[in-house]
Amino acid sequence: MDLSTVHAALSAKSYPDLAPLCDDLFLQVASQGAATDGWPYAVHLLAHLYLNDLNSARFLWKTVPQEVKDAHPELAAVWKIGQCLWNRDNAGVYTTAQGFEWGPEIADFVSAFIESYRKRIFELLTSAYSTISVADVAHFMGMSEEDATNYAMQNGWSLDAATKMLTVRKQKAQTNQKLDASKLQRLTECVFHLEH
Repeated sequence: MDLSTVHAALSAKSYPDLAPLCDDLFLQVASQGAATDGWPYAVHLLAHLYLNDLNSARFLWKTVPQEVKDAHPELAAVWKIGQCLWNRDNAGVYTTAQGFEWGPEIADFVSAFIESYRKRIFELLTSAYSTISVADVAHFMGMSEEDATNYAMQNGWSLDAATKMLTVRKQKAQTNQKLDASKLQRLTECVFHLEH
């Protein structure tokens, strides 16, 4: 079983490419009837979590043999992150990821996952709130209140120190519509046809 492409993707920090790469390799190995004893299940599972593909992560977890689950605590820790994501336990995602001693092969990937997850949560907070307490931002972002305040303010939010509330700065929606002459001509003909 040749995992050099997986190791190369990890070394190159091409994390978004890992899930499809692992899926394809896993199917190749399984179709050949080869043993999957040395398969990097933790990396494969984390790759699906990185892409926020919880269903694929769940189905992969179900295919992992029980003896492999029992023998690899790192795999169980990645699955615990997946369970926290599934249950929308934001604080649990951070505590699980930061509370485990990751191996050198996966440590950078876990850090990248946490950063990606934090950005995704911040975007959700930006779209969902106009004002939010510092404590809530800290909870959702898995940070101390001071770090959460700094992170929010670096992204354009403002702080009311008296009430410890952050005011969200909404990102301006970018609409890059290009209207060429042919589209305008078709629209004109359609409206003309409807009117006459």
